[in-house]
Amino acid sequence: MTEKSIKLMQGNEACVEGAIAAGMRFYAGYPITPSTEIAELSAERLPKIGGKFIQMEDEIASISATIGAAISGTKAMTATSGPGFSLKQEGIGYGVITETPCVIVNVQRGGPSTGLPTAPAQGEIMQARWGTHGDHSIIALYPWSVKEIYKTTIRAFNLAEKYRTPVILLMDEVIGHMREKIELSDEEKIEIYNRKRPSCSPEEYKPYRVQEGDIVPEMAGFGEGYRFHVTGLVHSESGFPSGNEKIAESLINRLIDKIEDNVDDIVEVQEYLLDDADVAIVAFGSTARSAKSAIDALREQGIKAGLFRPITIWPLAEKQLIDLSNKVNRIVVVEMNMGQYFLEVDRVAGKHAKVEKYGRVNGELITPEEIISFIKEV
Repeated sequence: MTEKSIKLMQGNEACVEGAIAAGMRFYAGYPITPSTEIAELSAERLPKIGGKFIQMEDEIASISATIGAAISGTKAMTATSGPGFSLKQEGIGYGVITETPCVIVNVQRGGPSTGLPTAPAQGEIMQARWGTHGDHSIIALYPWSVKEIYKTTIRAFNLAEKYRTPVILLMDEVIGHMREKIELSDEEKIEIYNRKRPSCSPEEYKPYRVQEGDIVPEMAGFGEGYRFHVTGLVHSESGFPSGNEKIAESLINRLIDKIEDNVDDIVEVQEYLLDDADVAIVAFGSTARSAKSAIDALREQGIKAGLFRPITIWPLAEKQLIDLSNKVNRIVVVEMNMGQYFLEVDRVAGKHAKVEKYGRVNGELITPEEIISFIKEV
């Protein structure tokens, strides 16, 4: 019989517990508000289960150590906020081209630069997608509750392992620091995905060779008897650098296609009261919680509103947004920035429905009352 326990847990704590449940045994990071609890709790929990925690001198070293641990065969994670996420971008790009599975948590705060260290924001939506240079795809997830942080952290590791890619887990200060009761069950119930190990001998192994009918290479770990080269340069299936234009085009296209061709597996959204809605509110993270309360109040006032909540921020839920735009007359994107996600929603859904934005950047959570007022007045 599965044992269950009810626990009062902080969002950042749920992230650590979810990571450990997914198999995370290495964490490298640097304390930075409002993600510091993730490092603190990882330092406490990992040594007790045979894992390793290391506090690095900065965020560049943190992402580098995380990628190094992941290449060794260990499930690894790092977490940061604000300017720390900016510093990690080169490392994230390195993880993309080397196809290294790892999880990068960004508990967002106000910016730019050091900005508003203790205040919530959602200003890294576009940075999560385009922060590192070059053409590539990325997976970024955004939960909205403590329980969902736990589950989504596990899913972040599963997607990282399945598609051999860094996965970004976005949160904001509100859900990172909020406390809610959640139910935890035995780990046998948790679906865990591990990277595909080589099916050939060490002598035959090529780290970026794709088997027929697949798009993700098998991955050996350093120290397991398989010798391979790791570089941030464009490389052939052997892992060694190549300036050949055909090899470059094939590699970059595959990095994109392994994510974009699997959007049905990766994209997750939640809908609330949209079946008969005239107006849809698109929101994520803590802002979606305000939106849900606003929708309940609007319904009581006779306004048919509903919520479209992307849990997967990237890749974009294009198919679902097109379907949404064909069902409602008006879409309002509510986010704690000046309209980053709005740009994408308008690009996809603006042909069929009126798309508007409501945002703010003053470090205050958008309230249900503000959303209600905007819906009724505009």
